[in-house]
Amino acid sequence: MSNSQFSTRKLYYDGRSQDATSGQTFKSINPADGSTLADVQVAAHADIDSAIAAGRKAFTSWSTTPAIARSRILLKASQILREQNDTLAKVETADSGKPYSETSTVDIVTGADVLEYYANLVGGGGLNGETTQLREDAWVYTKKEPLGVCAGIGAWNYPLQIALWKSAPCLAAGNTMVYKPSEFTPMHASSLAEIYTQAGLPPGVFNVVQGEGSVGAYLTSHPDIAKVSFTGQVSTGAKVAASAGGGMKYVTMELGGKSPLIICPDADLESAVDGAMMANFFSTGQVCTNGTRVFVQEDMLPAFEAKLVEKMAYVRAGNIMDENTNFGPLSSAVHLQKVKEYIRHGVEVDRAKVLYGGNPDETPANVPTIHKNGYWIKPTIFTSCRDDMKIVREEIFGPVMTILSYKTTDEAVERANTTEMGLAAGVFTRDLNLAHRIVAKLQAGITWVNTWGESPAEMSVGGWKKSGLGVENGRRGIEAWVQNKSTLVDMSGSVPTAFTKL
Repeated sequence: MSNSQFSTRKLYYDGRSQDATSGQTFKSINPADGSTLADVQVAAHADIDSAIAAGRKAFTSWSTTPAIARSRILLKASQILREQNDTLAKVETADSGKPYSETSTVDIVTGADVLEYYANLVGGGGLNGETTQLREDAWVYTKKEPLGVCAGIGAWNYPLQIALWKSAPCLAAGNTMVYKPSEFTPMHASSLAEIYTQAGLPPGVFNVVQGEGSVGAYLTSHPDIAKVSFTGQVSTGAKVAASAGGGMKYVTMELGGKSPLIICPDADLESAVDGAMMANFFSTGQVCTNGTRVFVQEDMLPAFEAKLVEKMAYVRAGNIMDENTNFGPLSSAVHLQKVKEYIRHGVEVDRAKVLYGGNPDETPANVPTIHKNGYWIKPTIFTSCRDDMKIVREEIFGPVMTILSYKTTDEAVERANTTEMGLAAGVFTRDLNLAHRIVAKLQAGITWVNTWGESPAEMSVGGWKKSGLGVENGRRGIEAWVQNKSTLVDMSGSVPTAFTKL
């Protein structure tokens, strides 16, 4: 008999739940206490083929469905998501370990926002083409046409939100999708598929396959997949992009970062510390845009450090379903060990100064006894760091902040750009002119001034350098899900030709 808290998660394609033919399953684990949430069926190659076939069959009619009709279905799905917010958030919390105070106010809400945004965009003519008059009897018109069956590969840090960031523009543009969630957070996928079906989405338009990396590799390399949208770490993304490029597929890659946050000496101290904490400890530091390299002007450093340590008391670990808890466990046992090794390296090899935490085996205070088997770690703050330290150069993806002092803003910007990644960056200052000058020089696709982390549906986001390809969200985000067709019409009644009688 299974001790799982939820029923077995199956695959979902052609409008209904389907048993996988592999005969294999894996377990979804609650990171807070190590308990089993559900057994999840693993897709065999034949199952993936069937899901893609369902997408191809549905594409014929969905791609020609009027945009306003697609919009109505997606708006209905957005409404259902909002109605089921709390239920979905509780499952998301159990699956990801993120506190309910976060999933109930951010994850489902912002995912629904993106779905609503793209539904309204296409419903309002956002995919209309252009017409250009060349001369009295000739003109050119363009159309934006869907690509076909697309693959979405999700990540474990924002499971449902990322699924919606991918599926919303994909479906709004008239494509169909086969989506594979992370094997660490698989619970949301079938729920989203059921919501789409309930909203009236035709069978085969949104499909779900489950499994580890091998499932994703087969899916993304399949010849019938027209586009791959991937969110994950840089090394995996590079392999996926290479495979997709070999098949001439469209790709969108949202990858990792090692983002800088520059605190100018005139910055409001309270706001700067709040920003740095949000940039490092929200979602237990498991955010790709995290500003983990915090550059503080040397004269401001003592006051900044003192205020930061004071405010660390407001990081509250605890029962992840308690609305007062704002800090949860790491996502998995594997990831916990990785973060522990980075902290240990920072102390023993990099020999960075520990301002807070620093013991990789220490559990945060107030973690309840029922969560003793979870993947908990206390936040760590290193200061007096150098640019060449491993903890400064590599993405840790955990609650580990590194503080670096600087003398001039030009120096801070130059050092901030010394990285192979370019996902995000930010600056805190009262001088708006200075803020614009700094942002203009920062080599990152997402930048913030006097805030950190907000990513509304209207804002196109994407990485520079090794942090990604293309953008998601905003008006530009849907362009990644369509292809252009240009047509020249000549009504003159004659064809200009070089082949005439002399």
